[in-house]
Amino acid sequence: MIVSVSKPLSFASEEEDRVKCTYDHERELFRKIKPSMSYDGGDLPSWQKAAREKLRELLGMDRMIPAEPDLSVEWEKQRAGYTEMRFTFQSEPGYRIPAHLLLPDGVKNPPVIICLQGHSPGMYISLGIVKQEKDELSIKNGNRDFCIRAVKEGYAAICMEQRSFGELKNPNKELDACLEPAMTALLMGRTTVGERVWDVSRMIDVVEKYFADKVDANSICLTGNSGGGTATAYAAALEDRIKLAMPSCAVCTFRDSIGAMHHCSCNYVPQIGLFFDMGDLVAMACPKYYVQVNGAEDKIFPLAGAKECFEQGKRAYASLGFADRLTHVIGEEGHRFYADKAWPAVHKYMGK
Repeated sequence: MIVSVSKPLSFASEEEDRVKCTYDHERELFRKIKPSMSYDGGDLPSWQKAAREKLRELLGMDRMIPAEPDLSVEWEKQRAGYTEMRFTFQSEPGYRIPAHLLLPDGVKNPPVIICLQGHSPGMYISLGIVKQEKDELSIKNGNRDFCIRAVKEGYAAICMEQRSFGELKNPNKELDACLEPAMTALLMGRTTVGERVWDVSRMIDVVEKYFADKVDANSICLTGNSGGGTATAYAAALEDRIKLAMPSCAVCTFRDSIGAMHHCSCNYVPQIGLFFDMGDLVAMACPKYYVQVNGAEDKIFPLAGAKECFEQGKRAYASLGFADRLTHVIGEEGHRFYADKAWPAVHKYMGK
């Protein structure tokens, strides 16, 4: 005879029994991750060599396709206080990047700053152009007319359209225009961040090849806010020809920013959290001059995570005696640029 003994059912607590949404589960998993290649002291140059090689792999940099710049100047106009040149160049075969160069009047071979807009209507914001009501607010309340301010500070300025923004945006996609190109890039082992870094390097090629008689090609700076700040941080980690980097409202731990809330698909790099956090990008940038800009009330790149990245970068810089090459500028408001606070740090480093 078979005797069946059934165990009494045990009931889980309400908390244990709760069915979590997948997003909550993924975030909990991510918060437990410790990046395996994060800089924690030791020989910085040796770490940088290995870290940059790994970062290039993660971004898919070796999958970009080289091409001759094939510069094409569309027009040149005299403005009040500066000359403006509109041009395009080839970043990959058959893919052209539109850009503008602004040269301040009466300044011989000025340093040049490449300006990257984030999720805005396009690079025309950097030129101080207003096409719709919200543009005026973006410029007036957010200091996003990067090129105009740079010229006033005595710098040559270049604005270039980033992939999936402005003139390079899918004209049939009003919102979330980064999604399809970002996902398609992933199918090929590439990333949107990597493509934008590639474009910055190709712009530097253009400066060296075509504009060395107009600007100081040994004094190239890079800045951008939000998505432009993200591209700035990644480019500064890999591109040795950048003398000063000024990422704004972008440098923050992944745990507190893109791993904690909704962000555009263009921010994400497969597997990067297994190896690095954003403070490691700052460490990779050493010994470049570095002005990290954040907003005290920025809700999508919170200040606590931003400070953590800055401190990690500062430890790396200090290990080589370069702690004075790193400055943290904190504005009193939210997700925007803070020109009046940031530019004095630029002048301190660039000697103007």
